[in-house]
Amino acid sequence: LEFQPAKNGTIVDANQLSQEIISAINSLESSDQKTLTKEISYQTLPPQINNNDVNDLGIKELLGSGTSTFKHSSSTRNINISKGASIVNRILVAPNETFSFVKSLGEVTLEAGYAKAYIIRQGKTELDVGGGICQVSTTLFRAMLNAGLDITERKAHAYRVSYYEEDSKPGFDATVFIPSPDLKFTNDTGHYVLIQCVLDMDNRRLTYETYG
Repeated sequence: LEFQPAKNGTIVDANQLSQEIISAINSLESSDQKTLTKEISYQTLPPQINNNDVNDLGIKELLGSGTSTFKHSSSTRNINISKGASIVNRILVAPNETFSFVKSLGEVTLEAGYAKAYIIRQGKTELDVGGGICQVSTTLFRAMLNAGLDITERKAHAYRVSYYEEDSKPGFDATVFIPSPDLKFTNDTGHYVLIQCVLDMDNRRLTYETYG
């Protein structure tokens, strides 16, 4: 319904930056200065998709959707669900590209805005940062399944969890953990696939939709 103008991006060469930092430290050690300012070198990248390209992506219809509820979820778990869903959202997957939930999610830390909640690790329930992210991956898995996408990696939880059976039969869940297990699909539709979500915190319901 609404598009934001395409913008240029930036990229930093990590190896070059490392060498520049080392050089700056060496210069600082051999001088009488107490501080040294160094501007980071970067390159400007044009957007991969421009606004005038959107009508050529093949996104014309809803392929499939999936929902899950978390009515008895804790407040800290809700923070992680909301955070994770906001990141894994509005994602374009190119034809023949493999989507990775873990890669799309990125860093899961307290500094990134996540909280500690219960997770399942090696068959045991433990308190750790990011507990509740699997609510997001589970919901997306259901949307992927209903869309008939080519799911190449998915793992169930070590045991049944009541959260995922509030509005679903057992077995429709997907656990993720950095760096693995992951949730992946390969886009074999011949067109772009759009992933987006709707989070209803009033009713504790998450919905994922896949368009293509």
